[in-house]
Amino acid sequence: MNAWMALRERGASDREACEVLGVSRASLYRWRRRLRQGGPKALEDRSRRPRRVRRPKWTVELLLAVKRLREAYPAWGKAKLAVLLRREGWEVSESTVGRILAYLRRRGEVEEAPVRRAGGRRRRRLKRPWAERLPKGCEVQVPGDLVKVDTLTVTVVPGVVRKQFTARDVVSRWDVMDVFGRATAHTAVEFLDALEARMPFPVRAICVDGGSEFKAEFEAECQRRGIRLYELPPRSPKLNGHVERAQGTHRYEFYEAYDLPWRLEELRPLLRQWEWTYNFVRPHQALGGKTPAEYLRENYPEVALPDYGVSHVLN
Repeated sequence: MNAWMALRERGASDREACEVLGVSRASLYRWRRRLRQGGPKALEDRSRRPRRVRRPKWTVELLLAVKRLREAYPAWGKAKLAVLLRREGWEVSESTVGRILAYLRRRGEVEEAPVRRAGGRRRRRLKRPWAERLPKGCEVQVPGDLVKVDTLTVTVVPGVVRKQFTARDVVSRWDVMDVFGRATAHTAVEFLDALEARMPFPVRAICVDGGSEFKAEFEAECQRRGIRLYELPPRSPKLNGHVERAQGTHRYEFYEAYDLPWRLEELRPLLRQWEWTYNFVRPHQALGGKTPAEYLRENYPEVALPDYGVSHVLN
């Protein structure tokens, strides 16, 4: 309104002022009328709700019939339910059935139809014998309380894919790594041996995603060793941030930084050397510039750090 009045004072017509401001004359006149009647507060946006709202025309009996059929056939939509209702003698359109279903969903009396996934019917989530869902707000206090494990797919040379298992302790950021030709439950058990051997403290709990390599033999072995096994909810990589960040570091600072061999017997010693570099040499921002080894020496001096037998730099 102030801009409009300023243009008027400079001799601009209403039409010219509207062109400059990019609004219609009807809007300007409406705003001026509101300003005179109610002051600046009257210029606030008003409700656009229609004065006359459409009222439901269905009966309670029809609503109950739709609800009964939807509960019997939860994957069927309004088209199929309308056919069933007509078979029962109801004179009803698909759109009316759709509005009733929307009304029932808003009230929480029926659920959304299940989403059809690629590959056919939905797979039921089988109950796992040992693993349990990672509890919300899971607290960790000392190293070994929770170690997150994940797999990393790397192409060392064109056409040759390797699978790296990575474990990260969420307190000390200590990493253990090993590389295999495939990621299976059997190779995951082999990695579990390396994990317990090279983590400088007892591992009390492991957190994994829902990958098949962390089931079957791996789950049974965790149970046999008394290690709690937590599984992340589906499609929740943000909950696995510690080890996801580690995977990015190892890909960028090891696999992409060096000319590496593709044979496992040659690659494994170099990866072990990188693991030593990561834990004993590389400063970690989350630890205030300290290495995981320095962090453990300062805060947990009772922990015995492993001797890798490595003292030179990768080249």
